[in-house]
Amino acid sequence: MRYLTVVAAFLLSTAAALAGDPVGTYRVEGSNPGGGAPYKGTVTVERTGKTYRVIWVVAGTRYVGTGLGDKDFLAVSYKSGNDTGLALYGAKGDDWGGIWTNSGGRDVGAEVWRRE
Repeated sequence: MRYLTVVAAFLLSTAAALAGDPVGTYRVEGSNPGGGAPYKGTVTVERTGKTYRVIWVVAGTRYVGTGLGDKDFLAVSYKSGNDTGLALYGAKGDDWGGIWTNSGGRDVGAEVWRRE
C-alpha cells in the first residue's frame, strides 16, 4: 500500500509540474496578420537553460525562435531566412494561444498551440 501511495504522489507532482509548462510538441493553427490566410503546422518547444528554443514548421518553412517566460506566458523572437518577428503567448491549460507580428509589422496574427 505504501508503494502505491508513493507512486500516486509522484504522478500527481509530475502532472502538476507539467501543467502550463510550454515544453512539448504541438499542432499549431493560426491566421496571418491583417486577416490573412489561415495556416497549420507543428511547433516544438525545448528548454535551453533559462530560455526556450521554439521551432515551427508551417507549409514546409522552418521558423526558429528564442523564448522567455514561465508557466503562464511565453514571449518569442523568431527568424526564418530574412523574416523576423515577435510572438506572445498565454497558457490555456495544456495548450497555448497568442498573437504575433513580423518585424516592422503594423498588424497581428493569431495562433493556437494544441499539445500532442
